[in-house]
Amino acid sequence: MERMVGGNGLFYPILGFASCVTFIYLSFGDLMLNNEKEQKFGFVERNGTQFMLDGSAFYINGWNSYWLMDHAADEYTKPRVRAMLQAGAKMGLTVCRTWAFNDGAYNALQSSPGRFNEHVFKALDHVIAEARQHGVRLLLSLVNNLQAYGGKTQYVKWAWEEGIGLSASNDSFFFDPSIRSYFKTYIKTVLTRRNTITGIEYRNDPTIFAWELINEPRCMSDASGDTLQDWIEEMSAFVKSIDKNHLLTVGLEGFYGPKTPKSLTMNPEEWASRLGADFIRNSKISYVDFASVHIYPDHWFHEEGLDEKIKFVRKWMLSHIEDGDRELKKPVMFTEFGLSNLNKDYQPSQRDRFYKTIFDVIYKSAKKNRAGAGALVWQLFVGGMEEYNDDFGIVPWERRSTYSLITEQSCNLARIRGLNQLKGYLKELCLEGH
Repeated sequence: MERMVGGNGLFYPILGFASCVTFIYLSFGDLMLNNEKEQKFGFVERNGTQFMLDGSAFYINGWNSYWLMDHAADEYTKPRVRAMLQAGAKMGLTVCRTWAFNDGAYNALQSSPGRFNEHVFKALDHVIAEARQHGVRLLLSLVNNLQAYGGKTQYVKWAWEEGIGLSASNDSFFFDPSIRSYFKTYIKTVLTRRNTITGIEYRNDPTIFAWELINEPRCMSDASGDTLQDWIEEMSAFVKSIDKNHLLTVGLEGFYGPKTPKSLTMNPEEWASRLGADFIRNSKISYVDFASVHIYPDHWFHEEGLDEKIKFVRKWMLSHIEDGDRELKKPVMFTEFGLSNLNKDYQPSQRDRFYKTIFDVIYKSAKKNRAGAGALVWQLFVGGMEEYNDDFGIVPWERRSTYSLITEQSCNLARIRGLNQLKGYLKELCLEGH
């Protein structure tokens, strides 16, 4: 997201961090002290418009914590990884979306093309191992369209510095053969990585729910969409040539391209059709297992009030679920959604109403066996992480009504699947009558 801050390199006062950890221990002591036996994991699969797990439909209530690998790389912030994953598990959340990239920045995983920092790779190993320990699966994103944590800008800079770049434009990431080669090397290195903690290669680890090619791809130099389409086709095929176990998504925001009739009626505004991305066309690619959509009415509209924004959100979601059912025949995941606290006259109750709108659409879709497969809130933190926050982040247990909304959604979706299918924290949470 444009609004994301990259708080890399900031030093956190030890005393403040200790207070944060103490708070987490007090709030979730039973999680900290009752370390469950490792749960048996199977791969999440797809059957038509539904995700499947252990033979039954799997609907997802989850979250974004993009910072997990970055924090795992430093000893004084590493405990936050466990605290966040434990807290998410206690809320019944089953999937966390996070970055599996950091290109050329502080704590870079890839310091230059094909050169990797083993210490940071071990940090990613740690994140995956911790997620498995707490029954949480990971949606791992492989590169950023934005500049935070390097992104496509860093790849273009590397090619330019080596004298082989075709263009200084950021969009050359999608069409420059040398840069495509850089990214393929990155993909292969990550997918074939053997976790130093679990001993499992990433491509064989069911803790990973799915791979995401790129966060919010845009190729504005080619509004026709051909350049981005060609890149997605090539990279999705390459991923599947290495890893046939995991699901794959693109990482789209959900905007309709100029050749799609819905671009005139469903996009937020006309600009959304000129970004070089096309939800239908990009998601139809055979190697793409499910479609992704983001929901940020605050960034898309600046004059409308909350009622108008919520009306749009419902229409936006139902349109994409319909696409999943009729056009794509694939699940649709709303992999980011948030309501800004910078809005005029903002009240926390507005965010609760916004969340509930999204949760209700997902729940009703799941009840009808439609393509709406789940949603991931942007973004969750533990206390003491203000430098990593933006105007969308929350510490969910700090507001009881928000916490209740999230846990109720977890259990509503779980009951569709059947409580006899549930394990660990989710089973305990939902059997308590939430």
